[in-house]
Amino acid sequence: MGYAHEYAAAIMHRGRVPMDPADYVPNWQDGPRKAKFYPGADSFPLPEAPYPSDATLDRGLCPEGAPGDGEFDLTTLSGMLRDSYGLTGRRLGVQANTDLSALPFYPLANWSRGSASGGGLYPVGVHWVSGPSGPVPPGVHYYSTRHHAMQRLLTGDVSGQVRAALGEGAPGPATDQYLVLSIKYWQNSFKYNSFSFHAVSMDLGACVQTWRMWAAARGLAVEPALWFDEERLAALLGADPREEGIFAVVPLKWAGYQPSPDDEVPAAAPVRVSGEDVSERRKDVSERRKDVSVRRRDVERSRAVLTFDALLRMQEATSAGATARPAPGALAPAAAHPVDPAAPEVELPPARPLETDVRTALRDRRSSFGRFEGQQPVTRAQLAACLGAAVAGSRLGGDTGEVPLAKLYAFVSHVEGLEPGSYAYDPERRSLRRVKEGRPGEFLQKNYFLANYNLEQAGAVLVPTVRTTAVLDAVGDRGYRLVNATIGAVAQSVYTAASAVDLGCGVALGFDNISYIEELGLEGTGEAPLLIMMIGNERPASADFRYEIA
Repeated sequence: MGYAHEYAAAIMHRGRVPMDPADYVPNWQDGPRKAKFYPGADSFPLPEAPYPSDATLDRGLCPEGAPGDGEFDLTTLSGMLRDSYGLTGRRLGVQANTDLSALPFYPLANWSRGSASGGGLYPVGVHWVSGPSGPVPPGVHYYSTRHHAMQRLLTGDVSGQVRAALGEGAPGPATDQYLVLSIKYWQNSFKYNSFSFHAVSMDLGACVQTWRMWAAARGLAVEPALWFDEERLAALLGADPREEGIFAVVPLKWAGYQPSPDDEVPAAAPVRVSGEDVSERRKDVSERRKDVSVRRRDVERSRAVLTFDALLRMQEATSAGATARPAPGALAPAAAHPVDPAAPEVELPPARPLETDVRTALRDRRSSFGRFEGQQPVTRAQLAACLGAAVAGSRLGGDTGEVPLAKLYAFVSHVEGLEPGSYAYDPERRSLRRVKEGRPGEFLQKNYFLANYNLEQAGAVLVPTVRTTAVLDAVGDRGYRLVNATIGAVAQSVYTAASAVDLGCGVALGFDNISYIEELGLEGTGEAPLLIMMIGNERPASADFRYEIA
């Protein structure tokens, strides 16, 4: 049993037993930047990318759809990055979050993005490793979100190093174009200390799910790899593994790519599959030669950078088995717990169509922060749309397999035609199964730690659960990244669907997980409630500031 089991237990109990350091107070004046900074790096702007109106969210979330056979080019890559992690607007609406008083000051401005992020910190770094088929000289580039530009960190074709790090059997197409996603821990841990690993791994899932929705609606495919030679890719990016983890690699099917003999995976590549005996890696000439790596270094803004024992141990634990890609079916024992067929069933109507194009839905996405108003109930068709989106988002694809890991519960307070109470969602029948009768508002608010939401005013609070311990038992400690990436993907899907059906949405981690286990009767199932997602109608005509016309 690895350290991830211990960390998972601490996360579940932190509402009752504070995690170390319990007395930590962030030094806001010495906080880090919200992106890495490479002074002197050459950069080039990315092109504008139109988005077709028929690329709807229904297409982006359709689980039965055929894999996209389209090809990326610089324009589509630019559009996907802009709509996911690029800055798309400024948030100045009056709301109940604790940062409201700081928002009018430009240095403290809150810039909106398509993807959700814990605390709005956006710690995922996107690196584009471009080979010879790309439109620019081969190299390693860092996506600068504030400038919507690529900063060149290294010149030369190192796509073979990424290919070798992925190894045989990696998901995605044959290509020489890759997106490598890293997480610089200090961008989140300065605020959340030991809890930060839990949050940042959800950020990874939210980002990847945005790409999957965006791409699928355009006939493209995004298949992330979470298992690869992390040590080798960290060396390529010049990243210190104690400070930055490499969480995912996304191969891109690229227009104009022509395979060559050099594109074959080297015999020495890590090809281990969990559950198999593996002989010592063979060494060829290319591996004996020192790999090329990025020499530029990110310049930190903070004068004091702190480390946290739990965070360091989780990075070590989840990177140790990075090359042990799960065998087919390995996650089957950790599948979502089935619904109780004997529980009373409540039918739902067909989901409201998600006819909004993905770009519009992403750019309209925001956190409601106390603006919910329960007098106008959510319709059952709106609820069905959000539940269906959550299920569609619960399969990350790639080398994570197609086993559904997440199960959904709904605490219903103000939904048209539904009695208040708690329910389990049956994805096969697209219906609800009653768990407990009665208004859940008092329970929800009593077990929420913050003051930025009135949960009773939300139409419904959706709760995804994963059998975390079973996942760790099935695929090792690296499975913790998969668990939280799945939850992050679910949250991003619900956020975007709520936007498309004209509902407000909010996502939070600050609740007593154990109380939810007790309330839903999950003590014997191993299910861990990891996040709460509030949906509902907002108060009409809430105050906002039109920054774009000021």
